[in-house]
Amino acid sequence: MESTPSLNERELADLAALADGSLAPERRAEVEARVEADPELRALVEEQRRAVDLVRTAAADARAPLALRERIEAARERLAPRARRRRGLMGGLAAALAVAALALVLALPGGTPGGPTVVQAAGLAALPPTTPPPARSDGSKLLDTAVDGVAYPYWGDSFAWETSGARRDRLDGRDAATVFYDKNGTRIGYTIVSGRALKTPASARTTVLNGVTLRSFTHDGRTVVTWLRAGHTCVLAGANVPLPVLLRLAAWKGKGGVPF
Repeated sequence: MESTPSLNERELADLAALADGSLAPERRAEVEARVEADPELRALVEEQRRAVDLVRTAAADARAPLALRERIEAARERLAPRARRRRGLMGGLAAALAVAALALVLALPGGTPGGPTVVQAAGLAALPPTTPPPARSDGSKLLDTAVDGVAYPYWGDSFAWETSGARRDRLDGRDAATVFYDKNGTRIGYTIVSGRALKTPASARTTVLNGVTLRSFTHDGRTVVTWLRAGHTCVLAGANVPLPVLLRLAAWKGKGGVPF
């Protein structure tokens, strides 16, 4: 049987959005038609819909995030062999659909008691990009994207960390935007959250570097560093990245080109 053509990142995002009900109306008819014509796509989207229903049912339960992570991981493992039989980006669809349910946990009001927290924001770095990487802003030390006027740094020249994608989410009604940077096969996520400062784990270690107060900890196998820029919480997270590397990136001011 002929394989379904490979999907690009926008199409993957459309499928995930169709499953959780957030797909824009002008895209719905086209995406629904494609899913209806492909039995495997239908199965994957239905799996995601079941995960979303589980999230919404369990959102009021303080223990829901852990239980949902376990269910989502089980679903991802069950779908992976099927997805590997497909060509191109199809291998990433099962993962994209699975993590979309986890993103919904972070976005649902009441999903985490007392949220949002730095731990929630750090979790966004584990999700896939949904948009192309932002461009450098006219040769400056910043990228052409920001949250409430707080722009992301450009690290390509000074540290060889190049932007690889971005995504936008909601944490308890707040905007949270993440830019992803890649270097030598390793990826880190830099998240900025709108509104007042987020709660940091009491066990976080404090480091002062370049005049910036940084708090660091580990969570779910990822090293996390958080700090404030213009009163906004910034969170840098990545797996298999030494803490000193993240600290140096977080505190970098680009000789005044990155405002704090």
